[in-house]
Amino acid sequence: MTEESALFLGQHALLTAMAVAGPMLMAALVVGSVVSILQAVTQVQEVTLVFVPKMLVVFLVMALAGAWMLDMITAFGTEMFLSIAQ
Repeated sequence: MTEESALFLGQHALLTAMAVAGPMLMAALVVGSVVSILQAVTQVQEVTLVFVPKMLVVFLVMALAGAWMLDMITAFGTEMFLSIAQ
């Protein structure tokens, strides 16, 4: 394995991880920000209030995009196993 191929595999692994985790993290970020703004406006300072909506949204994103995420991970794993022979 050359240095270039190792860097390519590492870069591809990071990009795949970001693509798979990105939608869930962005959804949690948006919901957390909205709930935090609502808490600031209503002056309700309950720490656990943000947790439940974030979990629900992350599970919803996983349910909606789960097949796509599984396809990406499977394609990455297949590509890694096929690159062993090279």
